[in-house]
Amino acid sequence: MNLIHKSIAAVAFLIIGQEVVAQKNISEGLIKYSISIESSKTDAPLANKLNGATFNVYLTPTESRTEMISTLGTETNVYNNNSGKGFILKEYSGQKLMITLNKENWLQKNEWNNNLKFTISNEVKSIAGYECKKATGITSEGKMITVYYAPGITVANKEYNNSFDNLPGLPVQFELKSGNLVFKYQLTDINNDPVAASKFDTPKTGFRIMTYEENQQLKKGN
Repeated sequence: MNLIHKSIAAVAFLIIGQEVVAQKNISEGLIKYSISIESSKTDAPLANKLNGATFNVYLTPTESRTEMISTLGTETNVYNNNSGKGFILKEYSGQKLMITLNKENWLQKNEWNNNLKFTISNEVKSIAGYECKKATGITSEGKMITVYYAPGITVANKEYNNSFDNLPGLPVQFELKSGNLVFKYQLTDINNDPVAASKFDTPKTGFRIMTYEENQQLKKGN
């Protein structure tokens, strides 16, 4: 092989290598986000309590567990795609509640952002070491979601958060508005170690248990 051929082969190898590195599929592991809050002056006390919260996503190809942890407490969502069963754990002010879910409940719980379509812009931004593209979406309730995502990284199990089903990459930073509060999530770590099966186990004791339907009726009563 002459020098020219060697040079062409070397360049081709580098290009192929970069594409392999760039394309990454997360089938199992832990994705961690930090949460910061922007608020009006009237909501500042609540925002201060929520600032510094974290959002953890544990994934396998068929199971997911998300945890939002703040000084106010912890809220956990666990779901098994195969069985179509899951539960929500709410631990606030010493109260511990478990809400059981079936597949219909899971879909209903997330219906506010079902079939969310994103508009991809030409804006590119470097966040947490990732080259990200900007996307915006409008929920069925008219709420805007702004997402910066890494196109080269995908998640095998997308049922953990159907907000991002139609997003062609991993959310690195995204913003959600609730009332006068704007929640900003930013990726802090990706760990590809196997997730312990116990992370998806249903608690046996310590929680008051109710069905999703009972919880919905309770909310209406309040």
